[in-house]
Amino acid sequence: MADPSASLGLWEACWRDLVLGIVQGLTEFLPISSTAHLKVVPVLLDWGDPGVSVTAAIQLGSIVAVIAYFRRDLAQVMQGISKAFRHGQWREPEARLGIAMAVGTLPILAVGLAIKLFWDEGYETSLLRSVPSIAVVSIVMALLLAVAERMGPRRKQLSDVSGRDGLLVGLAQVLALIPGVSRSGSTLTASLLDGWQRADAARFSFLLGIPAITIAGIVELKDALAATADAGPLPLVVGILAATVVSWLAIDWLLKFLQRHSTWLFVAYRLLFGVGLLAWWSIHGAH
Repeated sequence: MADPSASLGLWEACWRDLVLGIVQGLTEFLPISSTAHLKVVPVLLDWGDPGVSVTAAIQLGSIVAVIAYFRRDLAQVMQGISKAFRHGQWREPEARLGIAMAVGTLPILAVGLAIKLFWDEGYETSLLRSVPSIAVVSIVMALLLAVAERMGPRRKQLSDVSGRDGLLVGLAQVLALIPGVSRSGSTLTASLLDGWQRADAARFSFLLGIPAITIAGIVELKDALAATADAGPLPLVVGILAATVVSWLAIDWLLKFLQRHSTWLFVAYRLLFGVGLLAWWSIHGAH
């Protein structure tokens, strides 16, 4: 898909990608769907759909933020995996977390690769990326999160993680390929239903997302640079930097928020977001 910024001047393109970076940073790790907001915000601002490549590349900023934020956790995981290979200590928490992250990444890699190979252009123009679809999906995911919030027993901690947890949450992560689902939303919902404590569920969601989002961003980076060739790489760099800073702040805020509060705030937001989009589309969609 051609990037709408191709017809913009350099500073206009930088402004657009700055806004997209801020939106990405605010929504990637909150359970409200970054894909939906990166699709809807440009449409509401009459910028057009920036396309999958540009939005995936801007997500690299969120990856820089989450890797930097969890650098100690990741270092411990690497050390745990190293010890496990050398001494067979696969039952240690760090080794089990590494296994869970690896197992949980496989489903979305398999499905994402299949889409890239067999449905790439069709996915860009699919009804799944339409505003009404995003609105309905947002409402459905809000209701599922509400069920998880109400029913989850809140017993499991990150130190209890296993490969089985990685597979379960990883399967939920696949749903994030549908715009409006929210990767953090689907994984958080699955974890809560499976009995995780809120903050630990969010922490595992962030760690699990690192491989998948990194690979997606790298794969799409070439196409994103080609799509913004007229404006040069500067707008994309601005978007990535904005996403990095705002993502860091969002991660820190959400972890602290979930230590003391429930997810009802996000349930309410997603319901209002979905209903608001349907109302807007009913008025403006035909035009």
